Amino acid sequence: MSSAQPLKVYLATPRGFCAGVDRAIQIVERAIERYGAPVYVRHEIVHNKHVVDRLKGLGAVFVKELDQCPPDRPVVFSAHGVPKSVPADAQNRQMFYLDATCPLVSKVHVEAERHHNEGREIILIGHAGHPEVIGTMGQLPEGVVKLIETVEQARVFDPVDPDNLAFVTQTTLSVDDTAEIVGALQARFPNIAVPHKEDICYATTNRQDAVKQVSADCDLVLVIGSAKSSNSQRLVEVALRAGARAAYLVDDASFVDWTWFENVRALGISAGASAPENLIEGLVAAVAARFDAEVIEGNGVRETVTFKLPKAVA
Repeated sequence: MSSAQPLKVYLATPRGFCAGVDRAIQIVERAIERYGAPVYVRHEIVHNKHVVDRLKGLGAVFVKELDQCPPDRPVVFSAHGVPKSVPADAQNRQMFYLDATCPLVSKVHVEAERHHNEGREIILIGHAGHPEVIGTMGQLPEGVVKLIETVEQARVFDPVDPDNLAFVTQTTLSVDDTAEIVGALQARFPNIAVPHKEDICYATTNRQDAVKQVSADCDLVLVIGSAKSSNSQRLVEVALRAGARAAYLVDDASFVDWTWFENVRALGISAGASAPENLIEGLVAAVAARFDAEVIEGNGVRETVTFKLPKAVA
C-alpha cells in the first residue's frame, strides 16, 4: 500500500475525557500529592489501562476490596460509584476514604432513593455486572431495584403495581437503545415516573452525537477505549448504525490492524470518556505516518462542565 495514499481523517468532537473522569483522576493524583504514596484505589478508577498504569507509576495501588487496604492509608472509590455497604465498611474500619463517584452517577443514586422512599417499584435500565449498575442497585436493599437490559425484557416485565413504577438508567448507555426500552415501558405503563432530567449523561450523549456526525461519511471508524468501557463500546455500535462500513474499538494505535484500511478513503476517530487525548494523538500520528492524511476536526459541542473536588483534596 502506497504511503502516499490520500486519507481524510475526521476527528469527532467532543471525544475522550469527560468532567467526571477528569475529576476522579485528579482526586487520586491530589491524594498522592497531599498524603504521599501509596494511596489505595478500590477497583479501576476509570476503565482505561493507560490511565491506571500512569497512576500506579505515581503511587496508586489498585485493589478489589477494602480488606486489601491498610487502615492508615487513604482509599479512593472509583468514578462508577459503589454500593452503600462500601463506605459503611470503610467507616467501620475507621478508614480515610475519598469518593470519586461521578456527580452524575450520584444524581441517579439520589433519584433511586427518592423513588424508593415514595414507595415506587424501581427499574434500572443498564448492563448487568457493570460497576455502575452494581453501585446503583447497591444504594437500596437487595431485590428492590429490578434490572432491565433489553427491549424484550421491557415488554415482559411484570411489576407488582403497574401504576406505581419509576425507572432510572445507567449513565453510559446508547441513547437510541435506551429510548427504545423507555418507549416500550411507557407504552405498557403510562404512569411510570421518569427522571427529571435524562440519566444518560451529557458526555455520553455528546460523544454519540459526534460519532453519528462523522460516521455517515466514513468507510472506517476507530474508537479508542477499553473493552470494559460501556460508553466506548456504545460508540462503536453508534458508528455502525450511523452508516460506517466498519468500526472497531482499540486500546491505542498499537491495536490497529492496518488491513482494515484497504479501500478506505475516509476514517473517523473518536474516544470513550475515559481515554486520554495523548492516545488519540498517537493514533493520528500512526495514521499520518502511513497515509497522506488530511485531518478534519469535528465542529460538535464544546464542553465546559467541571465538577468540584472533595474538600480533602481541593
